[in-house]
Amino acid sequence: MTTGVSLAILGAALAALLAGIGSSIGVGIAGRAAAGVVTEDPEKFSKVLILQLLPGTQGIYGLLIAFIALSNIGVLGGNVRQLTTAEGLSFLMACLPMAFVGLMSAIMQGKTSVASIGVVAKKPEEFGKAMILPAMVETYAILALLVSILAIVNI
Repeated sequence: MTTGVSLAILGAALAALLAGIGSSIGVGIAGRAAAGVVTEDPEKFSKVLILQLLPGTQGIYGLLIAFIALSNIGVLGGNVRQLTTAEGLSFLMACLPMAFVGLMSAIMQGKTSVASIGVVAKKPEEFGKAMILPAMVETYAILALLVSILAIVNI
């Protein structure tokens, strides 16, 4: 395996790993708050579950970037392209926006979801407003996803 291919695979792995780690942290943070609400009022389960799941999307985005990168270098198709070191670095750099923004935005979204879960605990009729708050954090994960996709497909 060439250095270029190794660097490209490293980029794909970082996108999946870091975004996945961020999602697991964010979902875990929100899950603890959701469990507390459900203990007091089990009827709020579906509302707090939705808020808990929101930080999980970054892990999905990171996995998507990994699949796109691995597909573009031929790892998934079984016909691995020979990449120069520069091309491998390009793939690595293209995966980093999703890796790092995915990590941080998932954690921040989890924390924002905790606050929104608190809103639902006290005023369940405000669920729609409460959901918008963590959804705003998602915007930056989507932007990073787009940057990574555009960069990968243009290598």
